Amino acid sequence: MLDTNTRTNGTSNLNGNVNAVQTDVKTLVKDAQTLLSAAASLTGEKAEDMRARGMEMLDVALGKASQVQGQAIVKGKELAHTADVYVKDNPWRTIAAAASVGLLVGVILGRK
Repeated sequence: MLDTNTRTNGTSNLNGNVNAVQTDVKTLVKDAQTLLSAAASLTGEKAEDMRARGMEMLDVALGKASQVQGQAIVKGKELAHTADVYVKDNPWRTIAAAASVGLLVGVILGRK
């Protein structure tokens, strides 16, 4: 049988992680933009230092984004496997649910 608590907790954990990383990435990109625009008006060693810091911040942001992408792919594969197991364990229930959804969509589209 499908464990809804595990599915719900895993999904909420993933959503929380995605939101946290989105906020971090936005902050890092804004800070990097500020540094790079300030470095554009400067010359010499100070400008190079600020540009380097800005590039490091952008690299960190890209790293976090790829980390979240990897987590999303893993979680998606887990959910697909769980759905596959459920369908194999309950084929008639799945067929009935699919037929019901098809009938509902047919009725809604038939009215228009």
